[in-house]
Amino acid sequence: MIRKIQAGLFSFLLIFVIGRNLRAQGPPAHPLALGEAIDYTLAHYPAVLAALEQVESARSGVALARTSYLPQLNPIYQANRATQNQVNGIFLPSTIAPSIIGPVQPYSGTSFWNTQAGALFSWEPVDFGLRRAAVDQARSAEHKSDADVELTRLQVASATGGYFLNLVIAQQVVMAAKADVERWQVFDSTVQVLVQHELRPGADGSRADAELAMARTRLFQAQATEQQAQAILASLMGAAGASIQVEPHPLLGSPPVDSLPASPPAAHPWARDQQASVEELRAKERVINHTDYPRFFVQSEAFARGSGVNPDGTNAGGVKGLGLDRANWVAGISVVFPDLFDFSARRDQKRMAEAQERSQEARYRQTLQDLTGQVAAAQAAYQAAVQIAQNTPIALNAARQAETQARARYQSGLTNLVEVAEAEGLLAQAERDDAVARIGAWRGLFGVAVAQGNLDSFLATLRANSGGS
Repeated sequence: MIRKIQAGLFSFLLIFVIGRNLRAQGPPAHPLALGEAIDYTLAHYPAVLAALEQVESARSGVALARTSYLPQLNPIYQANRATQNQVNGIFLPSTIAPSIIGPVQPYSGTSFWNTQAGALFSWEPVDFGLRRAAVDQARSAEHKSDADVELTRLQVASATGGYFLNLVIAQQVVMAAKADVERWQVFDSTVQVLVQHELRPGADGSRADAELAMARTRLFQAQATEQQAQAILASLMGAAGASIQVEPHPLLGSPPVDSLPASPPAAHPWARDQQASVEELRAKERVINHTDYPRFFVQSEAFARGSGVNPDGTNAGGVKGLGLDRANWVAGISVVFPDLFDFSARRDQKRMAEAQERSQEARYRQTLQDLTGQVAAAQAAYQAAVQIAQNTPIALNAARQAETQARARYQSGLTNLVEVAEAEGLLAQAERDDAVARIGAWRGLFGVAVAQGNLDSFLATLRANSGGS
């Protein structure tokens, strides 16, 4: 027995430690590609998990609605000790005063035992489509939950992709800022040597020091932006505080496609979610329409009672009444009609449901219009981003040549430090623009995928651009 207890405690401790390690496990340590980051977020982000649980709840709701087709069997057993005092008359139904069975007897404070047991069977063979409408309503709620999951997944994936691209851009800006600092460090050293040999005025040395300090400030700002982008991405991935490494390689080249395969607006998760809302309201309206019909129930009941009172009203005494003395059964059909004075309320309910349905249909049509406009705008932004990415290398090459020439002219004494500073600033800006433009083209393509509501084509294009890795 002791060994069994020890084994059980060890198993419990092992399960606890493993479960704790799994909960504490963060994102992979290797650099994440964009697709990996999205997959990890979708698997861990609380909003997605909550939406999935809503789907499970809606599925259970469908199963619950289907149970209305089953008959009901309600057994009961009761034993009590009480007095038997009745009066002639009739009373309105009450949930407080219990019913008393038997003829009126002289008043007595003597108590005795009573028992009763029975079972009521009830089944509704015909409902004029009410239960089917209820099941369809539950099923429409399930479809709505499925649409909510897809919309949530798209929103989470688009947010993850956006912050992922922000982090890659921030890293490229940091690299450009570091290159700017390194150039100014070399140039500042050169200027200080010239100033020491009185080949340049002391003002040039001060200006060079100031330009180097400002370049470092820009580097610090870029690094802060990078850290902020990384913190936001880590938090979105459910790994707040962790260091997220990203793989920028596939994003450093130009996208190999002019556009993504066209997708109809109705296929967008947002449109499907709106359409599911329309269907849910229609199902609700069908349920209301079926409440005007009477309801038929086939019912049967068997019951038995025992009483500690003799037929002449005397107390039988002892444990008499704890047994079941008399049994009965009854079977028949019950027809329950709707409240005849509730027709006005039902009519208003129908009008409300119809108005809600028309309102949701208008929202659905507006959603299709909005999605069509968003796709067109995203396509235009992507084409502009591609053109910019094609133009920035030209500006970068020209800025590099201008910077080289300005340095050479300065060292030859043909120009002043202001021209060099302008050339350095132009080169630093051109490097930042080029780094951002290359990734900006991918960002534009990602925006098209988000507007279309399907990231599969974008991720496939990205994987193909990275050599299938």
